[in-house]
Amino acid sequence: MGPLFLPMIRSVSKLISFTILLLFGLACTSFTATEAYDPLDPNGNITIKWDIISWTPDGYVAVVTIYNFQKYRHIQAPGWSLQWTWAKKEVIWNMVGGQATEQGDCSKFKTTIPHCCKKNPTVVDLLPGTPYNQQITNCCKGGVLTSWVQDPVNAVGSFQLSVGQAGTTNKTVRAPKNFTLNAPGPGYTCGRANIVKPTKFVTPDKRRVTQAMMTWNVTCTYSQFLAQKTPTCCVSLSSFYNDTVVPCPACSCGCQSNATHPGSCVEPDSPYLASVVSASSKNSYTPLVRCTNHMCPIRVHWHVKLNYKEYWRVKVTVTNFNYRMNYSDWNLVVQHPNFDNLTQSFSYNYKSITPYATINDTAMLWGLKFYNDLLMQAGPLGNVQSELLFRKDQATFTFDKGWAFPRRIYFNGDNCVMPPPDAYPWLPNSGFQQYTSLLTLIMTSLSTAALMYVHA
Repeated sequence: MGPLFLPMIRSVSKLISFTILLLFGLACTSFTATEAYDPLDPNGNITIKWDIISWTPDGYVAVVTIYNFQKYRHIQAPGWSLQWTWAKKEVIWNMVGGQATEQGDCSKFKTTIPHCCKKNPTVVDLLPGTPYNQQITNCCKGGVLTSWVQDPVNAVGSFQLSVGQAGTTNKTVRAPKNFTLNAPGPGYTCGRANIVKPTKFVTPDKRRVTQAMMTWNVTCTYSQFLAQKTPTCCVSLSSFYNDTVVPCPACSCGCQSNATHPGSCVEPDSPYLASVVSASSKNSYTPLVRCTNHMCPIRVHWHVKLNYKEYWRVKVTVTNFNYRMNYSDWNLVVQHPNFDNLTQSFSYNYKSITPYATINDTAMLWGLKFYNDLLMQAGPLGNVQSELLFRKDQATFTFDKGWAFPRRIYFNGDNCVMPPPDAYPWLPNSGFQQYTSLLTLIMTSLSTAALMYVHA
């Protein structure tokens, strides 16, 4: 029987080896594919919808709409730019609500000159204040889109374009390829354009419904690592029961390197500060930060302020160290187990985010409109602050072992660098409790030994 089973054993062994190799390969590819996965916003994405609304003699007219379906990550100034590659020899005759950054080579056109002849055009949004005859619905926001939770009305942007040399039927027209979304820098990876059900449009009087001739959808997902190799924010901690202020970890967002790379940061008391800041373009994607130990554009400080009988209070301060950026419509996402018992937020808007079904431990905070929604650049006005009042749940509440501090904080969707857990402010009697416990153990041992000696 042994020789009969030997080939079967060998085949099973080969199958097991192949299965292990296959699982290893899938694991390796899964790590690459999930770089953009956000556990707090697993379904968040930016969806680009391309609706062909009418045909022209040599192409079509389309409305392109960008939806920011991310809960808390928005597109800040200087705004989005969208690039793609035409499938054939298409040109853009004209645009409304947006514009191509370059016209390209249109020398073969003798009479009417197209708006853009490039094979891979880059389109940007128009600025606020654009004349009405150059606008369409949801355009002209300077490319700035708020997050879906903060303001869903302003989380949508659109532009219209007339495309020529493109085909005039559903069978001859081709979807663009290689979509690239910069918002404002890299970070988004876009998939291919997929044909979906044509979009339906309801007239303003809601008595008639029309639909697009054809609709394509493109989905783009975000990766913080692709956006910027270094973090963009850090967290510092303090409390009323300990004099220690835990700063941001050193070199959280880089280290000072003025010796080797002059201009990496600016000293606040430098006599050339005004000239450096005025010479640098505001809203640049590359930050120009104030020289600090952490070198982060943004610092979030969490201070455990007061302890009442049935409540406890926290003060949250956001400080801007970036001389090139005024952060408008900023937001924070904070993970803490006591957000289920948040009673009041004094100067911030609050929205619960429950990525894990019914577990309410994640909160989104953002500034009140026209009050503290604009986080000014580095300087005396470069901070916003609020206080949070929590009700105590006696079953879970404690100040011990850093429980009162957040588990994780995001600023504008980017994960901030937290101090190490062993650096958190400890209760002042923690060392005394350990000493008492040790002394008690020694005394108990001596007493037991003495009793045993007496009764021996």
